[in-house]
Amino acid sequence: MHEAVVSLISRDRPVELPVWRSFWDRLHAGGLLRGEAAALLASLSTQMPGRVTLHGLLESLGERRPPRPAGAFAGAVNIVGTGGGPATFNISTAAAFVAAAMGVPVVKTGSRSYTSRFGSMDLLARLGITPTKSYEHTQDVLERCGIAFAGFFVYPQEVTLLARAVVPLDMRRLGSFVNRLGPFLADIPVRAQVTGVSQPRHLEGVRYAAEHVSRATGRSVWLAANDAGADELLGFTANRVRVYEDGAASDFVLTPGVLGLGTGRLADLAVPEGGVDRGAELFLDVLAGRCGPTVRETVCLNAAALAVAGRLTGDWHQALAAADAVLRDGSALSRVERLRSLESAHA
Repeated sequence: MHEAVVSLISRDRPVELPVWRSFWDRLHAGGLLRGEAAALLASLSTQMPGRVTLHGLLESLGERRPPRPAGAFAGAVNIVGTGGGPATFNISTAAAFVAAAMGVPVVKTGSRSYTSRFGSMDLLARLGITPTKSYEHTQDVLERCGIAFAGFFVYPQEVTLLARAVVPLDMRRLGSFVNRLGPFLADIPVRAQVTGVSQPRHLEGVRYAAEHVSRATGRSVWLAANDAGADELLGFTANRVRVYEDGAASDFVLTPGVLGLGTGRLADLAVPEGGVDRGAELFLDVLAGRCGPTVRETVCLNAAALAVAGRLTGDWHQALAAADAVLRDGSALSRVERLRSLESAHA
């Protein structure tokens, strides 16, 4: 059995960079023993590994990536959660559209449903929006629409190979670690990334990943958590944020009352019954401003975070007001139509 798998199962020593390199070489060569890929994923998903193992994993995958265009997505931001929290509607996707309408360039990553009823990719498919297929395609869509949804090309090829290696087992169940680490596996050269973490037990490991990505790419990474266990910022409870930037970490708290936000509850943000079709209807209603105060304030808070993280402004009150104005005037909804029109033109 490969040393990486043995170490992860026994947990007696970290998996360092040379061992990860060897494991990926064997995966590409088709030389793994039967069950080794499943054992590796199960071990990673059962318990988040430590700093050395995570840093080695991320660095080894980064080394294998094909080159991408230099200077792409300058000034853009991303918002993406780790999943696994309460089943809320697609808050981060709504916030991405709002932020784009505010003038913040947004390149968003996401996935299909793992723990929720439907993920961002499921929603986009229902809305008639196709994720981009390359960095050049992403740049073109970003320039035309101010927002782009990056396809699976931004993720390491090794994830696909692992998924194939564990068939017929369910990758969504066995590889929950991949979804949790997804925000840090995507190779998108954005200025800043806002990532919500739903599970306190995963927070330490996610911090190791954020630390590595920030140092390796120069990206500002915001990690947000709250007592409600949502992987988005919430407008009705305190949100603890750690920022990794310029080789250092800092912390602050977003307190709703200080920001002029009101009260609410998770039930106000719940995924509606009726599947992705009903979810898409609700999503469009939100972007058109037809939503309750809890939804409005939560979407505006996440959009404001993108504006601040992307350095469009340093004033939270100003950013919240701008986000609210965007929902009221319909310009967020118009971004959806712009993306749809672009799809029709390319069809």
